[in-house]
Amino acid sequence: MDKASRLVLFADVIDSGSFSHAAKNRSVNRSLVSKQIANLEEELGLRLLHRTTRSLSLTDAGHAVFEHARTLRQQLL
Repeated sequence: MDKASRLVLFADVIDSGSFSHAAKNRSVNRSLVSKQIANLEEELGLRLLHRTTRSLSLTDAGHAVFEHARTLRQQLL
């Protein structure tokens, strides 16, 4: 998966509220979604999400990247 695809996936995760919902919407495994978001964070050198067992929340950097990712998704779709 390339960087643009991971950014769009990140936007999908945030909009759906969880890795599981994003995975279900895309008909892929939840672990694939989680790994791709981790890869995106590593590639960008930023932590995008605060993760707990029950919730996700955006970091400050995550908010900025989410805005960019949402714009990219709109342009691509």
